[in-house]
Amino acid sequence: MTNTTESTAAPRAVLADDERLMREQLRARLAEAWPELQIVAEAKNGAEAVELVEQHRPDVVFLDIRMPGMTGIDAARQIAQMDVGDEGFLPEIVFITAYDQYAVEAFEQGAVDYILKPAERDRLKLTVERIVKRLAARQAADEGGGSNGAPPPAQPLQQLLHKLASQGGVKPAYLKWIQATVGQSIQMIPVDEVLFFISDEKYTRVQTPQVEALIRKPIKELVDELDPERFWQIHRSTLVAVDAIASITRDFRGRQIVAVKGHPQKLEVSRSYTHLFKGM
Repeated sequence: MTNTTESTAAPRAVLADDERLMREQLRARLAEAWPELQIVAEAKNGAEAVELVEQHRPDVVFLDIRMPGMTGIDAARQIAQMDVGDEGFLPEIVFITAYDQYAVEAFEQGAVDYILKPAERDRLKLTVERIVKRLAARQAADEGGGSNGAPPPAQPLQQLLHKLASQGGVKPAYLKWIQATVGQSIQMIPVDEVLFFISDEKYTRVQTPQVEALIRKPIKELVDELDPERFWQIHRSTLVAVDAIASITRDFRGRQIVAVKGHPQKLEVSRSYTHLFKGM
């Protein structure tokens, strides 16, 4: 929950681009368009960006899409998977791109914003206005304990990242079978039958209407291997089949709870994923 000190603090950002001149230009343009913003760290690649975001927990992350090694999209995936406990931390993400009309079209539909290289003042001003509005809505929701009219993203962040990662029209090959341990045997479980996945420190539980099994693959890997149209991440440790969702209610703490069709398990939705269920 945001306290009074945090609510009055200046917004903080991490900037990641492998080109030093581009970082300098963007920093200068941001100082013009958003003078309150503090650039707390800069990264030269995706891996460095992930490390700095985990260290500083900024409000906004500016990520160049094409960086050597880990791309901006891969970095955003890892940021979205950070173990944040009950804090609900998930920074606003702004991608930096020099081209890719397909990507730009995806951004216009998604939960993130974008900046075209070189950073034009008018377009950057629009991006800043959108981010400021989102941050204000999130702060109001934290303080008021509700959505307060905050506009939910048009699609989950993970869906957008999958879409960006498959630029050029090549559809990813998603998992169709899960090889899992059931008792003393190994079974091949069709993904179509899975109701949900729940991870702990060592194993991930695979639940179907008839079978409960264990695998060693963590949720952050499954997110990239399962069709995001069919499986939604609702918690850092939970994926649920969209078709298996029976209803969403709120508990006494105000947390969203997913009821699963044909199964007694109740699945908690963490604050970072409440946007999946609009109007709740």
